[in-house]
Amino acid sequence: MRKRRNFRKKPKDKAQGLSVTVFNNNVDGALRILKKKVKNADLMMDLKKKTYYRKPSEIKREKRNLAKLRSKYNSIKEKNK
Repeated sequence: MRKRRNFRKKPKDKAQGLSVTVFNNNVDGALRILKKKVKNADLMMDLKKKTYYRKPSEIKREKRNLAKLRSKYNSIKEKNK
């Protein structure tokens, strides 16, 4: 049996930015796509970070501590190999 091409193919989503078009009154599917786009864009993380002011020294200290943790775990991983 031969495969049929373009069987029930959705039209391309031409929406700009974080907008989503709804096809066939499928609001649930559009909402799912919108949530995925928001998650991939890290929009909520940016909003969470900008809720209050953080001093630049705090940010540097946090980055430095995270780098120490990463190096610690990488060294443990190397020892186990």
